[in-house]
Amino acid sequence: MRKYKSFIILAAVFLILTSCRKDDKTEIIEENTTEEISDDSIICGDERFADYLPLLEGKRVALFTNQTGIVGNKIITADYKRNDLTLFGKDINGNDLEYGPHILDVLIEKGVNVTCVFSPEHGFRGSADAGAAIDDSIDEKTGVPLLSLYSEASVYPSDEDMERFDVLVADMQDVGLRYYTYYISLYHLMDACSMHDKTLIVLDRPNPNGYYIDGPIIRSDYYSNVGALPIPVVYGLTWGELALMINGEGWLKNGRNSCDLKVIECQNYDHQKLDELIISPSPNLKDMRSVYLYASTCFFEKTVVSVGRGTMHPFEIYGSPYFEGCEVYDYTFVPESMSGAAYPQFEGELCYGRNLMDIPLQSIIDKHIDLSYLIEAYSRFHERFPEQSFFGEPDINGYYWIDYLSGSDELRKMIIDGYSEEQIKETWKSDLEMFEKQRQPYLLYAE
Repeated sequence: MRKYKSFIILAAVFLILTSCRKDDKTEIIEENTTEEISDDSIICGDERFADYLPLLEGKRVALFTNQTGIVGNKIITADYKRNDLTLFGKDINGNDLEYGPHILDVLIEKGVNVTCVFSPEHGFRGSADAGAAIDDSIDEKTGVPLLSLYSEASVYPSDEDMERFDVLVADMQDVGLRYYTYYISLYHLMDACSMHDKTLIVLDRPNPNGYYIDGPIIRSDYYSNVGALPIPVVYGLTWGELALMINGEGWLKNGRNSCDLKVIECQNYDHQKLDELIISPSPNLKDMRSVYLYASTCFFEKTVVSVGRGTMHPFEIYGSPYFEGCEVYDYTFVPESMSGAAYPQFEGELCYGRNLMDIPLQSIIDKHIDLSYLIEAYSRFHERFPEQSFFGEPDINGYYWIDYLSGSDELRKMIIDGYSEEQIKETWKSDLEMFEKQRQPYLLYAE
């Protein structure tokens, strides 16, 4: 009798869970039943054709992608080797790499009716300058319309553009930082899909900074094009997980779970796997070391210190003409205008600063956000030029660029007031603990 009652209880729980799943617009596709896994290498969502191509049959399909949409992160070049300073697109000997096919080409080859491609900041080819407005165009190879989500007109797709497709497929490599703008375009597309009853399929990829969370959570007054969700600077989620959180937390205009969302998971991935990227995600992240340092050195943007834009090592070096004669800043560089960095700060001027390329990479990985660079530079500058502003000039709202990057004016004010790195990070602790609990229901991969 006791066994019979247990069976009834289990059956009832199954029925409840099944009915809830049908009402929920979110679907997670976990297993690929048609492909054999021969080792523990990571398989990206876009390589799991058997799990998502049936969802595209007879549909008009839009893509959200850029140059990073290489199916399966495949490099064709034989005997490819690299280290943390090997430039993306090159092997360890400086030879050009040959990549596998792009998701756009693969879908067309497989007979999918791709009607348009949405592109983020830097454009479909990923070569435009940071912040540069990008117009709509046509892909020369396929003839598919390229629709910019980073134009002067709007960062949202138009109603007309939303009528071009039935299903939107997102396949793009992000780096997992709040001020890295690609996720904001994904968020806007989720909103648009929710309002137009369109399905969104995220082909998930690993997050190279997915092994930790760090930094302050942004305040809503400081939302901008470098921060648009209540998440920390380093949020430790893949795009699939972040999309689930956006949907589940009710951050969309139409409310909780209003987007018809499907996530095609990565296989053999967990958050402690430090997955190496194969291609530059944006013009000024040129190697893996810059991807890890970006969380720390991006805070220099629009201060009196250059982050090395206009050199071959942006975000891995920093300096300023203001530090001439300062003994601790014995590394020099001269920014020059180049592709992806037109008219960089201090163009043609000798900058004195630090070279972070000699720091053991594991030390950078273990440190997480490192505020010591910013704190020291502010202190050195203020000693020399106490009447000048290290942080540049405020906008019409009275906010400095570092306020938008950090999510409030608190980091800037604490640095001015002489707080240590430890004291500053202590102010983030309780918010990060709450975020850690908040994100738990949306995790698809082990931590």
